[in-house]
Amino acid sequence: MQTLTNGYQGLSLLIGLNWDRLIYLATIAAALWAGSMIGKLAGL
Repeated sequence: MQTLTNGYQGLSLLIGLNWDRLIYLATIAAALWAGSMIGKLAGL
């Protein structure tokens, strides 16, 4: 149980330190997805 708790705390720390990078990657992924949807609707 202690290993699970330590692993969770480590993951939480990594997310806390890299929060801006995660948002950056999510924004790029959303923009690529939106671009592909617009391309499909436009028939390109």
